[in-house]
Amino acid sequence: MSLPALIPQSHAQKLPSLIASAGPAAGFAFDEFFSGRLRNPHTRAAYRLAVCRFLDWVKAQEVPLERITPGMVGAYFDRHTSSTPTRKLHLAALRAFFDVLVTRHVLILNPAASVHGERYQVIEGKTPEITLDQARTLLLSINTQTTVGLRDRAIVAVMLFTAARAGAIAKLRLKHLIHDGSQWTLRFEEKGGKSREIPVRHDLQGFLLDYIESAGFQGAPGDLPLFHSAYRTSGRLTANAMTGVDLCRMVKRRLKDAGLPQRLSPHSFRVFTITDLLTQGIPLEDVQFLAGHSDPRTTRLYDRRQKRVTRNIVERISLNFEVRDA
Repeated sequence: MSLPALIPQSHAQKLPSLIASAGPAAGFAFDEFFSGRLRNPHTRAAYRLAVCRFLDWVKAQEVPLERITPGMVGAYFDRHTSSTPTRKLHLAALRAFFDVLVTRHVLILNPAASVHGERYQVIEGKTPEITLDQARTLLLSINTQTTVGLRDRAIVAVMLFTAARAGAIAKLRLKHLIHDGSQWTLRFEEKGGKSREIPVRHDLQGFLLDYIESAGFQGAPGDLPLFHSAYRTSGRLTANAMTGVDLCRMVKRRLKDAGLPQRLSPHSFRVFTITDLLTQGIPLEDVQFLAGHSDPRTTRLYDRRQKRVTRNIVERISLNFEVRDA
């Protein structure tokens, strides 16, 4: 079988012209990288955008693929107007892509390998934290006289008491709520192919079981989604699972109904839970496991203790002025 025959026609039609003109080996490497190696769809989309933008720029310079140099890559990033994190991501995409071209003997050397990225250190994440009072207000504001209300209270509680991401909560099935003989647990399928079991605390257990009873899910097949979407404002559930986007919209709607800031999001609950546990002296590695982070540095980005200390410090600066109310 010839090399071009290995590349699906649907993929070959999507090849950037610079890759197509470089021959079948380049096309094979492009298809291998984006269709074979990158399994996360979000990473695939971000990397493809970065690589195609660069290749379009190179084409405009009338330079063939094999003549790309480190200097050209550096010149491209000198003109790159995106934020520093985006430029770092795009450089990582080019390095990984060109590595495949080298492996497939399309290029002799990786022109992006020696290009230095900008130094960028994040001390604290940008996601706003929901406070304890705000979280309590949100939960108490939900009308639990309907199945949808019980569903929404259970979802918010899962976010607060497990630090799970919205996407992982949307993937929950009835079989993922497990009683091991002594307590209930939730098994989450996290990004990166990780699976984690988180114990269900007593109040969350009550919220979940109340919702399941109201929805009539006792004894239902285990593959049934745990959280179902609803028919608009009818208060009735559909047969379809809620998506991560559905969960985010629900949270925004509930925040608005409770009179809470719209800048808050489902990720704000992760910030609250992580900061709260670290404030109580829970070891970082334990909080890291609960949050599902591979690296403790990622967990620290959610820690807002330093912001609280800084706020207290600046209020103690001796210079004071009278400020009129707006």
